[in-house]
Amino acid sequence: MKSIFLSPYNPKSTEKRIYNLWEESGFFNPDKNPQQNTETKSEAFTIIMPPTNANGSLHAGHGLVLTIEDIMIRYKRMQGFNVLFPMAFHYTGTPILAMSERIESGDKELIQTFIDLYNVPKDIIASFKEPINIAKYFHQEIKTGMIEMGYSIDWRREFTTVDPTYSAFIEWQFAKLKEKDLITIGSHPVGWCPKDKSPVGQHDTSGDVEPDIGEYTLIMFQMDETKLPAATLRPETIYGVTNLWIRPDATYIKATVNEESWIISKETANKLQFLNMKIEIKEEFSGGDLIGKKVVNPVNRNEVNIFPASFVDPKNGTGIVMSVPAHAPYDFQALKDLIGQTNDLNRLGLSKELVESIKIPVIIFSDDYDGVPSQKIIDKMGIKSQSDPNLEYATADQYRHEFHVGKLNDLTGKYSGMSVYSGRNAIRKDLLKQKIGIIIYEIINRPVICRCGTECVVKIFENQWFIDYSNPQWKSLARKCLEKIRILPDEIKPEFDYTIGWLKEKACARKSGLGTHLPWDREWIIESLSDSVIYMAYYILSKYVNILGIKSQQLDYDFFEFIFFEKGNLEDIATNNKIDMDTIRDIRTEFVYFYPLDSRHSGRDLVSNHLTFFIFNHSAIFPENNWPHQIVVNGTVLMMERKCQNQLEILYLLETQ
Repeated sequence: MKSIFLSPYNPKSTEKRIYNLWEESGFFNPDKNPQQNTETKSEAFTIIMPPTNANGSLHAGHGLVLTIEDIMIRYKRMQGFNVLFPMAFHYTGTPILAMSERIESGDKELIQTFIDLYNVPKDIIASFKEPINIAKYFHQEIKTGMIEMGYSIDWRREFTTVDPTYSAFIEWQFAKLKEKDLITIGSHPVGWCPKDKSPVGQHDTSGDVEPDIGEYTLIMFQMDETKLPAATLRPETIYGVTNLWIRPDATYIKATVNEESWIISKETANKLQFLNMKIEIKEEFSGGDLIGKKVVNPVNRNEVNIFPASFVDPKNGTGIVMSVPAHAPYDFQALKDLIGQTNDLNRLGLSKELVESIKIPVIIFSDDYDGVPSQKIIDKMGIKSQSDPNLEYATADQYRHEFHVGKLNDLTGKYSGMSVYSGRNAIRKDLLKQKIGIIIYEIINRPVICRCGTECVVKIFENQWFIDYSNPQWKSLARKCLEKIRILPDEIKPEFDYTIGWLKEKACARKSGLGTHLPWDREWIIESLSDSVIYMAYYILSKYVNILGIKSQQLDYDFFEFIFFEKGNLEDIATNNKIDMDTIRDIRTEFVYFYPLDSRHSGRDLVSNHLTFFIFNHSAIFPENNWPHQIVVNGTVLMMERKCQNQLEILYLLETQ
């Protein structure tokens, strides 16, 4: 007797069968509806995420963004929209090159990572000495994973960022920016890998960390004929200095720096060379040799002592820290700790009475504090020593509060009554004018490690190509574009505005890595965060490139001008590029149909760079009617409060659009 029960459910075979049906039916492959008016977007809906980096497997972040998008895509299809969801793969930059170099050098740790974490066969790893083989391997693995998940991707439009036709598109993009004087050549500070001898951005570093370059003021304290420069981000606090801090177990040097005698940490000497300073080291000694010596504060001529502190990092700034205990919790706690270290004080030739005799001047006042502000916050948080991690939070809270509501008092002389912001700028300007201060640049979020394993520094790069995000007219246009974009969740929108405000010139090319050469200076390769900001416009063309076999030589400047702006003579463009007029017209029609972009999904870590560049470049290159409609920022989780807040809001939009 035959069993009346059905065969056991096999999810893998069932999912594969269903996906094949979707593929065969072209369910994920939207085209321009021939009956649809080319000037309306009522039926089309375009949604994208950034091209996936082909240097590893899919991770949870990809799964989060893709799944949210796929839910949204299927919902929009059920509403009757013709939804375009394409996918590409990011090959450009230095990460893949750095991996191949490590394989070439026999890096056992990376090889084992490929075997244990990514399950790469050993015989394939040998081929990874060629960078392109790494990209091709993970490209295929990522694509397979996306298909197995059943995502609604139009694979006809697939491309990589090293495809020659994509490079032609990027050359057109950069030519447009240069036409508008938005690309400059000059000398600016950049994140720099000393080993690769190349600028670095987020995609070039371990953990995808963007080097955050800060402008420090070096204030010159004087010891006889020698200067001890203390690096600070808060030059207005110079009027509240009680002493200098050094690390007693670190190595310091006496050196001639630009023909002046300086004392700085040994690590600082190396950094200053990249800032184009001439350095000649005269002698080395222990930081302990400086303890108890006196220096002169250059603004009020007060003599102050040099004291030891364990929190001083010789790699940060100059390894010399000015102590402002009323307004810096670390400084207040270090003085407090020092008083309790009687044996250490005696060994270093100091006395408890000397430290206790220090008067702590308060130079910034606000209605929320009386007495010594840093003491109040330390007591409130129950901090007991310099090693307490809560000092970081105390410092951030006090700095933020004083910056927003604090005012300078009478101890600051002519700056009295100024806000901290105004006073900071005025004091820094005067320090520079009086030649008792200079500006240097430092990576604030150090250590930032290049993919090659080298710690990055700041370099003043001369004759480097930059995208001029500091241009005030461009900032104004970007803000206008931002105002028209729906940002989800809403509370992240100020982060975009803040980023537009602080962005300055950004190095846009390097001399190593994979990518597109600058069309007017082919010695340079366009870096990976600059070649992928309007990639979504290329998806319209990529379908025709893949199906018809269009070559890069057929895509000149005039071709892109017609596709995106309908400029030029169609017959001449078709003749010059050897592409049928009807094909060019179809590409233009499809661009109008699917553009502007309806929804872009990315991670929150890209707000401060890639997503804001996306806004800048759209505002500069495309007319207002082609500016994007929406950015969805994923990845925000509010711990101890409303978990997965952002994801709930994103799913809610499915009912509100």
